[in-house]
Amino acid sequence: MVSFLNKLAGIKEEEVEDVAAVRDESRQGGREAEGVPEAGAKEKDWLDENYEGQLSVDVYGTEGEVVVVSTIAGVKPEDIDISISNDMLTIRGQRTEEKEESVSDHYYQECYWGGFSRSIILPVEVEADKVSASLKNGVLTVRLPRARRAKSISVRVKEV
Repeated sequence: MVSFLNKLAGIKEEEVEDVAAVRDESRQGGREAEGVPEAGAKEKDWLDENYEGQLSVDVYGTEGEVVVVSTIAGVKPEDIDISISNDMLTIRGQRTEEKEESVSDHYYQECYWGGFSRSIILPVEVEADKVSASLKNGVLTVRLPRARRAKSISVRVKEV
């Protein structure tokens, strides 16, 4: 059966049947097809328990630094880990849900709760020991000073 959204997206009935066949084949091996939820399954039912949400970031450069900005509302500064290894910046953290009352029904559940991370390949060399990070009104700003570029030298090749 092809849904209205599938028709709108131009997905043919055969393609829907192909996904169902892949799902059936994978069940024979004892696992669901990776990334293909069971029909009617809720998102949480098919996500891996160790799933980490991915942060949305803005990365821009100024003359003296690279700046990474991300919205991470609901996270305490002590629950954020920022590391730099070679040319990669990694931001990890944990967003915990604080419920004051028991919930019987969710009418909407769109907020992500749990671990998150994001790794970004830095576009330029930075001075890792001078990196600073601040959290204000749920917005994380990481400032990475650009490394001073070494003077370029020319090497003359001699014929031997």
